[in-house]
Order: sequence, then C-alpha cells, then structure tokens
Amino acid sequence: MKQNFAIIGLGRFGGSLCETLIESGQEVLAIDRDEDTINEYMNIATHAVVANAQDEMTLRSLGVRNFDHVIVAIGEDIQASILVTLMAKELGVKNVIAKAQNSYHAKVLYKIGADHVVHPERDMGVKVAHNLVSKNILDYLELSDEYSLAEVKVTNPKFYDKDLLTLNFRQRFGLNIVGIRRNKKLIISPAAEEKVLQDDCLLVIGADEDVDRLDAKML
Repeated sequence: MKQNFAIIGLGRFGGSLCETLIESGQEVLAIDRDEDTINEYMNIATHAVVANAQDEMTLRSLGVRNFDHVIVAIGEDIQASILVTLMAKELGVKNVIAKAQNSYHAKVLYKIGADHVVHPERDMGVKVAHNLVSKNILDYLELSDEYSLAEVKVTNPKFYDKDLLTLNFRQRFGLNIVGIRRNKKLIISPAAEEKVLQDDCLLVIGADEDVDRLDAKML
C-alpha cells in the first residue's frame, strides 16, 4: 500500500532512504536547507524543497502533519534533530522516526515523543562485527539490549535433512524459527514438517547468547 513520507535531512542516511522508498513506489517529500543537495533529488523524490525545518511555520506550510511518516534524518546537528522532532510531534505527526548519534541522543528523542529511533552507524557496526567473527551469521538485527533477529547459515551436517519438529530449536536453543532462506526463496513461518537442507539460512529470533550458541553448533 502506498504511503507518504517526509524526509528531513538528505545526508547519506536520508538520501539512501529517499531513493529506496521511491524505488518501492512510495511518495516522498525531501527537505534540506542546502540548495545543491535538493537539486540532486529534484528528479528522484516526489517533491524536493529547500527549507529550514527548524522553523515551525515552515513545517506547517509544508503540511508535515498530513504525512504518514516523518523521518528526521539530520546528521551531526543534535540540537536541530531534537528541535525538529519535538516540533513534528507538536504539529500532530502520527509517526516520527528520528536518527540518533548516540544513546544519550536517543534517550532525549524518545522523551520528547519520537515514535522510533534508529542508530544506523551503530547498527551497521554490530552487523559488521558479527560477520567478522562468525562465518555462519550472515545478517544481524538488534531488537533490544538482549534480543536479536539473526540469519544463520546451516553448515553442520547434523542439521541436514531433519525437520524443524525433530530439531526442536526452541527447546534446545531457546530460539524461534521465523523463516528459512533457501537460495532465492524465503519460507515464512515454516511448518514443523519443513526439513532443513544443506546451506539453508535460518531466520531466528531469541536472546543474543542463544543465537551465539546456535552459531557455535554450526562449526
């Protein structure tokens, strides 16, 4: 279903979001105070506007309250990020997503009403670290301080050609299998009778320590 997004700040993070959302068929209003940056997105975004988002009247005139999602992707200026997030919520935006530079910045953003806070640099660092230390964890998404969604490649022959009921990941590892990636096919919520094949990738949700235990079993 098509939704509309307002992205405030077109650095690497905001610009990448804009391009990806447009490619997926969404409507995007791109806002940045730098004219050269906006010129780059004139033919990419649905609408691209040079504007100072720290001015409440400007946000009102752009109609940000009417957007399904407002993404505050401002880079290094933490004060501007906080101010724009606060004004967006006060204007009645239903879903404000804000980029945080660090954990303290994130805490402030949540306190002033941000509905979701992302840490792109930190999250990418976590993914890269897991990929460096493990040959089997292909992707990693931190859900909280203790729980994650991970994609683990099946490389241990002891798992081959056995169904999920027999392998009993929940009892053995405390993990829930939410999907199996097999070549280019993704099996969502696989049945208990689904067999695990060599080189399958398991999408698992659970505690970080349990993900690590499963990863160790693949060696």
